[in-house]
Amino acid sequence: MGNRVKGKVAIVTGAGSAGPGMGNGKASAILYAREGAKVMVADYRLDAVEETEKIIKQEGGECVTFKADVSKSSDCKSMVEKCIEIYGKIDILHNNVGILIFGGPIELSEEDWDRVVDVNLKSMFLTCKYALPYMIKQGNGSIINISSVAGIRAMAAPTISYEATKAGIIGLTRDIAIQYAAKGIRANTILPGYMRTPMVAASVKQAYGKDIDEVHRKRDAMCPTGHQGEAWDVAYMALYLASDESKYVSASSFVVDGGITQTHRLWPVESSG
Repeated sequence: MGNRVKGKVAIVTGAGSAGPGMGNGKASAILYAREGAKVMVADYRLDAVEETEKIIKQEGGECVTFKADVSKSSDCKSMVEKCIEIYGKIDILHNNVGILIFGGPIELSEEDWDRVVDVNLKSMFLTCKYALPYMIKQGNGSIINISSVAGIRAMAAPTISYEATKAGIIGLTRDIAIQYAAKGIRANTILPGYMRTPMVAASVKQAYGKDIDEVHRKRDAMCPTGHQGEAWDVAYMALYLASDESKYVSASSFVVDGGITQTHRLWPVESSG
């Protein structure tokens, strides 16, 4: 157990995993707790965050769970209010929720477009909307929004809604950071590259039905490092941004990708359309 965020209170949305293994939100929640924070872990799947809670408590950390669909205003409001009721403050708001649906403007249905926008982008607007008044009252706070390198770099596979929302997160975060800088609030974005996480496995399998091990081998080969990143790589960047070590860091975007955005290599899975 460390002390980098000792005494702070964190809300982590998307703190469960889409399947077996360690997702970005799950790893970040565990790491915050290891470093002394009290953590509320939220997800629309209660069983997923209960697994995260179990790990945190087994390690001696403090954690509570909250079931929320963060694309809904009422759930976001209730989540923030419950955190205030239990812990009295919110020092860290970590938004990790995101989904990916393949398709370009012709192939993608309007319903799927709306769903991706609501989950990936609207959710972050809503959590910030309800957490910011408390951060303003406190005179401090760190907001960490998880985007993707897809927000700054076109992918070979058609993922128009995903890319649009990930770019939108960067703009949303930047504007919040500037508007509330004088109130002691910081906001930054993390842009993960190719990561070996349960969400990647689930998305690729659903879209293509391919052998995920083969997909991972292709993704590994495309990375300059020879391998993809892991959830802990994102978590440690988030820990820095949540801690007072980054007290003069705001309105910035941090790429965690092993250098892949500096190459010409893109998405390794063949497009179906």
